[in-house]
Amino acid sequence: CEDCGKSLTGECKLHGPLIRAKDRVIPSRARLTLPHYLTLRVLELRAGNQQILGVFAKKVIQKRTQFGPYVGQLSTKLTRYDESRLVLQVLKDGGKYFLDTPNEDCGNWMMFVRLARNQEEQTLVAYQHCGEVYFTTVKSIEPHTELKVWYAADYAKFMEASAVFIKEESDVCPLPPVAKEPIDPWICSSCRSTFTTFALLESHQCIHKDRV
Repeated sequence: CEDCGKSLTGECKLHGPLIRAKDRVIPSRARLTLPHYLTLRVLELRAGNQQILGVFAKKVIQKRTQFGPYVGQLSTKLTRYDESRLVLQVLKDGGKYFLDTPNEDCGNWMMFVRLARNQEEQTLVAYQHCGEVYFTTVKSIEPHTELKVWYAADYAKFMEASAVFIKEESDVCPLPPVAKEPIDPWICSSCRSTFTTFALLESHQCIHKDRV
């Protein structure tokens, strides 16, 4: 203790404990690589303060925007598995390797992108090019929309997974209008007025009863 000049194994009983100043928390490599028009949001907080994160757009992102490559460590086995993220593999030097991201300091922001559960919520497609994995937008992404990804058709075969197909707007043909069948009207036996439902007819007949 500098106040009483004694060397102590614990805090000074006379002058109390030292005031501890903590170092500034430095964002991980993965968080620092996040583009300025994207943001991370905490979607869920699990046991042990484990955060479930999602990547969201801060402004409109045009269709056919490419992100990548995905940064990870090549590994013959997967050391980190998250059911909400895509499992990614690449073909290099004749071998098939996992793109593993054991922690945030070994990858980039793409490790936070969650997988799409259906065609409607898919905004990105993942594919392999020259031994790297890229994500490309399959439609314009509006602000506050979460980026979600699934495999491209060829990459799905490589990964032995089912493919989710996104159709272009021009490929979607509107269905012809279905002709409605004529509905037999309900007819009042007293005044011959017609009604589309029995409930309306029954309500109308109460008026006749009141008059009687």
